[in-house]
Amino acid sequence: MRTLIFQGTQIELSIGVVLGISTMAAAALGNLVSDLAGLGLAGYVEALASRLGLSIPDLTPKQADMWQTRLSAHLGKAIGVTIGCILGMFPLLFFGDEEEKLEEKK
Repeated sequence: MRTLIFQGTQIELSIGVVLGISTMAAAALGNLVSDLAGLGLAGYVEALASRLGLSIPDLTPKQADMWQTRLSAHLGKAIGVTIGCILGMFPLLFFGDEEEKLEEKK
């Protein structure tokens, strides 16, 4: 978690200043970039799972090699990760209230 905050701080200091976002929002964007980059490793994970005896989808080699199949798989993963990250940013809507309350108490 500390690494995520550190990366979020770095994003905040560069991109965040231009966009005017908080450290947590910058961390969430960093997480999105990280997750999308991690999608490239999915093929390796699937190959390892296959070696371990886990079942794979029932596609013919010709079907699996179609560009439509590959595009659909990658788009589905990217959309799923993006939706998950956006849902994960939902609590950021409530962080501003606590900071304002602390300032008012001082």
